[in-house]
Amino acid sequence: MSHESVWYSRPRTYGKGSIGCVVTGSRKKSGIIRKYGLNMSRQAFREKAQDIGFVKVCSCSWDDKGEGG
Repeated sequence: MSHESVWYSRPRTYGKGSIGCVVTGSRKKSGIIRKYGLNMSRQAFREKAQDIGFVKVCSCSWDDKGEGG
């Protein structure tokens, strides 16, 4: 038996391991955005953010020389 088959043999019905990406179906432990009920991976969110309605907001203030500050 390999390490993966023994270590992750039980079905996950609760906790972090039970929730996967709704777009890709991946059940990675890290990189799942669960806020607002999105339940999608970071990579899928970056691809679909504009379709969902998220807008990237920059709160930078620029002076007349073009330098942020």
